[in-house]
Amino acid sequence: MKMSRLVAFSSSLLLGTLLALTGAGVAQAKESAAVDYVALGDSYSSGVGAGSYDSASGDCKRSTRAYPALWKAANNPASFAFTACSGAKTGDVTAGQLGPLTSSTDLVSISIGGNDAGFADVMTTCVLQSEATCLSRIATARAYVDSTLPGKLDSVYSAISAKAPSARVVVLGYPRFYQLGGSCIAGLSEKERSAINGAADYLNAATAKRAADHGFTFGDVTSTFTGHEICSGSAWLHSVNWLNIGESYHPTAAGQSGGYLSVLTSKA
Repeated sequence: MKMSRLVAFSSSLLLGTLLALTGAGVAQAKESAAVDYVALGDSYSSGVGAGSYDSASGDCKRSTRAYPALWKAANNPASFAFTACSGAKTGDVTAGQLGPLTSSTDLVSISIGGNDAGFADVMTTCVLQSEATCLSRIATARAYVDSTLPGKLDSVYSAISAKAPSARVVVLGYPRFYQLGGSCIAGLSEKERSAINGAADYLNAATAKRAADHGFTFGDVTSTFTGHEICSGSAWLHSVNWLNIGESYHPTAAGQSGGYLSVLTSKA
């Protein structure tokens, strides 16, 4: 009787040990599995505003401080392709950025849609013209997000899925630009700032919907940028810069690491 109990106990102990080791082995294999990562998108993904641009990227201004490069440095993927480009619209992604995608691609990140909706022109209009003209231009951008942008996003997302059917795709959104009631004493009116923030939310909502319908993951950066908007006193976004207009309203290096990298890391 005692011997049978000892045998049963030993068998149970051995089985438990094997199961524990097997689980640990699976977890370790999963953790160390090679990842093939491709980073697509516009200037928010290429890193405009963060400095330290790769000269080989030319006008695309891909930065070593952009969130894709930071993720690569932290995670050591098996392969990394960085094709995001300043000024890119949805059509530019499908026409010129998808080359590195294959059936082996595991992870894709992308921010896109802001240039299609004309956000650069919105900001230029709001900075240089009247409040009424600013609000009218924002309304035009919102109408575009309703009528045209969803179809353009569908085209990009479908093309990504066709080339990289097994990849986890993380679609990153855009931050709100302004902290309302903040430290800014000049520039745009609070009504204009509020309308610009509302337009960013509107664009994010439309993008999140299209991403979800394609089975992609949406990465909302508004929460990570909260407290770091323009007028916050601790901005992770450049305000208008007349000496380097292209960096205006883009994330700083801190915005890329604290605002974008953290979201990608949590979603990848």
